[in-house]
Amino acid sequence: MKMKGYSIEFSPEECASARTEGVNASYKDLTEVCGRIKGKDAAWAQEFLEKASKGEIAVLYKRHNKRMGHRRELGGKKGRYPKKASKILLKLLKSAIHNGMVKGLGDKYKIIAASANKKDSYPRVASKGGWMRSDYETARVEIVLKGLETVPKGVEVTPPKKPEAKKEPEKKAEPKKEEKKEEKPKEEKPKEEPKKEEPKKAEEKPKEEKKPEPEKGKSDVKEVK
Repeated sequence: MKMKGYSIEFSPEECASARTEGVNASYKDLTEVCGRIKGKDAAWAQEFLEKASKGEIAVLYKRHNKRMGHRRELGGKKGRYPKKASKILLKLLKSAIHNGMVKGLGDKYKIIAASANKKDSYPRVASKGGWMRSDYETARVEIVLKGLETVPKGVEVTPPKKPEAKKEPEKKAEPKKEEKKEEKPKEEKPKEEPKKEEPKKAEEKPKEEKKPEPEKGKSDVKEVK
């Protein structure tokens, strides 16, 4: 039976699979790494990819190796250290193993298929007025595993339960104590001193008009003619 979206035929009841699309990585590097783990045990492949993702070991390139350097650890053959491609395949392999465990296929697996292809290509041009073309390419990767532990027919397989997270005991909410607001001491206003009553001035008596005094030498007697 050919699963939809995969390039090979396999039975979904006996095999576990995983794939990813639109990966931002070189499909040539992914192809070479897939060729090194195809047909190997999943445990060995996981250990190999962990070392390759850290750059501890080189990966043999049988194709896409034009003008590539020779590696002493590969016996003088051409190779490289594809860290990015190894990380992507390691994550995909772990996903496929977990899918098999959910199906109840056991813990031991063999990689029967691993391949990578070009997915999309987006045209791009260099910035700042340049016209050098540099396309953005994405890839798709797929892995198919076969369980080595056969399950007899008629036996129901239960997937492993996820470990429950430990719940911390809920703390009882303590009653909030009413905080008494500190009353600020009222500022005492200075007492106003009583005004001293000024003594009333004696009422001034109206001044008497002085009559004009008679001129000297002049008598009041009228002259008799």
